[in-house]
Amino acid sequence: MDATQRTEVEAAAFRKLLEHLQKRTDVQNIDLMILGGFCRNCLSRWYLNAAKERNIPLNDEEAREAIYGMRYDEWKSRYQQPASEEQLAAYKALPPDATTE
Repeated sequence: MDATQRTEVEAAAFRKLLEHLQKRTDVQNIDLMILGGFCRNCLSRWYLNAAKERNIPLNDEEAREAIYGMRYDEWKSRYQQPASEEQLAAYKALPPDATTE
């Protein structure tokens, strides 16, 4: 696989991940953080930073919309649930290097 093919395959896999996360609105960001050490907001920051590194104009809201598939405030009002005490305790119990934040 050459570099161009690798980029194409990685981009396709990333698009599939976004599609999956956009369909799985039942999966809360805190759950992703607890289990995977990253969430949709992390992905949006990585996306934004990648654009900045390439001098591509993009702001935070545009990056979040690319990841969430809609405006962030709309996603929050439709799908975000308050974190439970169990979720908060599990998040706080993570080792410091377990998450991207």
